[in-house]
Amino acid sequence: MADLAAQLGMPLGTFRNKKPHAQEGHPSPISSRTSRALLWDSEQTSAFHAGKPVPALPDTNDDEDLLDRHEAAAEVGVSPSSWNKYKSDPLLSEHVVMVPPGDEGTEHWPRGIVRQFKASRPGRGAGGGRRKGSGDMVPRDLTLPRIAELLDENPAITLTEVADILGIAKFPTAQAGLAQVRGRRIADLIEIEPELTPLQAAERLGYPTVTHRGAAVVAEAELRARRERPYLQQVTDALAKAGVAEQSEIEVRKLAGEHLAAAVALSEGQGAPALVWDERYGWRTATSRRHPIGKETGSAPEGEGIRYLGSSLKPEPAELLEALADNRKGSKTPKV
Repeated sequence: MADLAAQLGMPLGTFRNKKPHAQEGHPSPISSRTSRALLWDSEQTSAFHAGKPVPALPDTNDDEDLLDRHEAAAEVGVSPSSWNKYKSDPLLSEHVVMVPPGDEGTEHWPRGIVRQFKASRPGRGAGGGRRKGSGDMVPRDLTLPRIAELLDENPAITLTEVADILGIAKFPTAQAGLAQVRGRRIADLIEIEPELTPLQAAERLGYPTVTHRGAAVVAEAELRARRERPYLQQVTDALAKAGVAEQSEIEVRKLAGEHLAAAVALSEGQGAPALVWDERYGWRTATSRRHPIGKETGSAPEGEGIRYLGSSLKPEPAELLEALADNRKGSKTPKV
């Protein structure tokens, strides 16, 4: 969008307000519809603004096509959240392409590489991974994607089967992983059909009755996290734009007491290593970059280096930035 604004000699803020890209006949974005970062084909937009015929895009799938995470997930047949785990696989991480180039670009992968990765997925069919008894331990960051693949093949797969195929412990690894993936998929279905209860969605997805309760608990927490995520991502993006935080996708966690929390790593020189949002207390500074949220104690964290920011649980990004920049603002205990 910044490039489109520059192409028209228009400040980005003015471009966002006037929305010239929404006028009739303007080329559609070439990024996936659900992508946060919209991308356009430069040849198409240049032709449109020059009053020339807009060239057509290729209508065939080529191995060199670059796919964003939504498109790559669709190519493999998994959810975008699952793809976030997959992408750390060396086959994918070594071929990631930033579009446009640079730190502000969006991650893309060549279609051919994504297809190669899909062909190497574990499972019981041709090209699958290790079978029962192989003892080949799956790296922790790939456990959930592998479990998701097994659920694709068999929604009623058992704890024992998952542990044997992936070479992981039944308790708690396989048990917790199955509940988490099933819970997320229940949440996906409820977002499409809001009239469903978590238990009805679990039955619709073909999950064994004995697993319904645990998966439903995960689903309810996941739905709550998804409702909070847009606000938290808005704040994260604003902090990154202001240069006080790293650009990242926010991760919402459920604490031991069923409460939600999220953390944003701050840039060097900001006076605190990270910010933490807790749905009970709002935003606060953290004393650790590696473990900013810390252990759940049932009460609001206090002490040296902890400062609560904002006048509400969900202050506007501008208010949060102002409080972060001024050490006189904020309080040692939550105001709400």
